[in-house]
Amino acid sequence: MMGLFFIYGAYLSGTELGGLITVFCYFFNHGEATRVMWTPPLRESFSYPFLVLQMYVLTLILRTSNNSRRPFIALCLSNVAFMLPWQFAQFILFTQIASLFPMYVVGYIEPNKFQKIIYMNMVSVLLCFVLMFGNPMYLSSYYSSSLLITWVIILKRYKIQRLGVSELNFWLIQGFAWLCGTIILKFLISEMLGVSDHVRLSDLIAARILRYTDFNTLIYTCAPDFDFMEKATPLRYTKTLLLPVVLVITYLIFKKTFCDILCVLSANTYQRKHLLEHGELIFHTLQLLTFTALAILIMRLKLFLTPHMCVMASLISSRRLFGWLFCRVRFENVIFAILTLMSIQGCANLHNQWSIIGEFNNLPQEELILWIKYNTRPDAVFAGAMPTMASIKLSTLHPIVNYPHYEDAGLRARTKIVYSTYSRKSIREVRDKLLELHVNYYVLEEAWCVVRTRPGCSMLEIWDAEDPSNAAQPPLCSVLLKDARPYFTTVFQNSVYRVLKVN
Repeated sequence: MMGLFFIYGAYLSGTELGGLITVFCYFFNHGEATRVMWTPPLRESFSYPFLVLQMYVLTLILRTSNNSRRPFIALCLSNVAFMLPWQFAQFILFTQIASLFPMYVVGYIEPNKFQKIIYMNMVSVLLCFVLMFGNPMYLSSYYSSSLLITWVIILKRYKIQRLGVSELNFWLIQGFAWLCGTIILKFLISEMLGVSDHVRLSDLIAARILRYTDFNTLIYTCAPDFDFMEKATPLRYTKTLLLPVVLVITYLIFKKTFCDILCVLSANTYQRKHLLEHGELIFHTLQLLTFTALAILIMRLKLFLTPHMCVMASLISSRRLFGWLFCRVRFENVIFAILTLMSIQGCANLHNQWSIIGEFNNLPQEELILWIKYNTRPDAVFAGAMPTMASIKLSTLHPIVNYPHYEDAGLRARTKIVYSTYSRKSIREVRDKLLELHVNYYVLEEAWCVVRTRPGCSMLEIWDAEDPSNAAQPPLCSVLLKDARPYFTTVFQNSVYRVLKVN
């Protein structure tokens, strides 16, 4: 991974010192860059390295005028590798298309090259659709819709030019057509395929912005890692000089871009100015803005922001951006001075990371799994909290009715029934619903009855918002903990878990 970051930073900046800066920045800001040390099985942890590879290949395509097939094939394969493990990967790729399209409109990308990029993205979507056994989410996403609309606009660009409008209006027409067409087509495809009830990252972002809440969005957004970015995060970026360096680089790129766009507009002609030399810099800057917005709305997505800032920091050694400075002072002196200042807080951060020593230990869950293995039939069906069910399935191979793939509508409906034990519904109603799912044992976690990550986010409060008609009833959880008979029988209990046999 670090080797890939080094190559990526070195290629983007045009010097090996740029790769070195990227790697150092990543280590100095490691606590903000990844959660692998806390939760290794996260799906995005498996996907992210392929996104780094994909963005490196895309940078190579944008920078070179070579039309060789190999980079485009590599782009397609890295797209597939990125999308397969993580259900939200399509939204990240959608932000790429949203960054590339205005670059094409203004003239930073040649139409033929952009068309090939779109074709490779389309092929990768179809490959994922086949490899995921026909999962319709791949066809009904904003990403897929944006690819189709972009393809249509590219094909019709000459007809749009014949409207005889000014250059600025020509850009605005294409942008408006892309935005409206993507949204409309997305909803049309969703309705046609019957997948309008799937939860996507775009839905969670919309719920965050519009303050819309329901049971399904609250299950996600009440998790601490789906909260807003911590206020201390920008300060931590500043202490390692990562934020100041990236801000300076972003300012210079935007200044150059603004001058180029004014030059094109002042010409008042449809002939594109050849701005292709710095297209990859514009792309990375637009991606930086996108990742910043995502990380502010959903803290978990710092996974994308921090490493991308480290890659952008490599441009501090770019002679294209800072040639005016390197003509006056020695290039190496500037870079090593910056690295020295970064290392003051960076080394302290590294020592903090190295001082974290521990191991995973969950004795209550081990007791639960051993009891299930030796005291229940192999075909006994279990239900409970999604993380616990994943462990039971993995360790005992018993059938379960829900597990952590909450994006699927069917699983989401079953999980809602399973989680009704933490509501105020009647014990008989909940028992009957569990029997309809053929559940034999229910794993009740006492902590879930009272845990509250923040106001409005306890399971009871989530259910009160979802089922206000029962808000005056006593919590079912307390009933189950006191005496669940005759509908349930307690067959196992330890400090965390209680297994209830469904009668």
